[in-house]
Amino acid sequence: MNDPQSPTPKTVAQSSVREQVYMVFPNDLNANDTVFGGLIMAHMDRLAAVVADRHAGGVTVTVSVDAVHFMAPARRGDVLVMHASVNRAWKSSMEIGVKIEAESSAGAAGKRRHILSAYTSFVAVDANGRPVPVPALQPESPEEKRRFEEAQLRRESRLRHAEDLRRLRGALPG
Repeated sequence: MNDPQSPTPKTVAQSSVREQVYMVFPNDLNANDTVFGGLIMAHMDRLAAVVADRHAGGVTVTVSVDAVHFMAPARRGDVLVMHASVNRAWKSSMEIGVKIEAESSAGAAGKRRHILSAYTSFVAVDANGRPVPVPALQPESPEEKRRFEEAQLRRESRLRHAEDLRRLRGALPG
């Protein structure tokens, strides 16, 4: 039975972004002639924000970025191909998974390298910055169901970690 206060559940596909692209230019490179990691992280956060806003049907804010893994470098002339989707939604928060690949523009068209995976957490907020309910997520495919279950494990770990820090800080002198 649905709570009348709860928004109508949504599928993963209703808010996902697939195949968002960004062409790498020389001003995007660091001293190693690879793409500056901060640039990739900025794209990751913006893409995740689009997905979170779509799912929430309103404004969301980033509350955490977990497990950013740089798998391989992106290089001059590559095209970044970005994907993001909601992995799970709770009361007012949701986890967005982001995967970024690099596609070489030099001779290996279509061949992609996995360069980044990350999990971000967003909270939907009202005009006063207070949390508001988000729709539940209805995973459909086996992969979506796996990501849905894994997101709960990551959330429990984040909450446990935050509680451990609070306990430690409370036990330490000023």
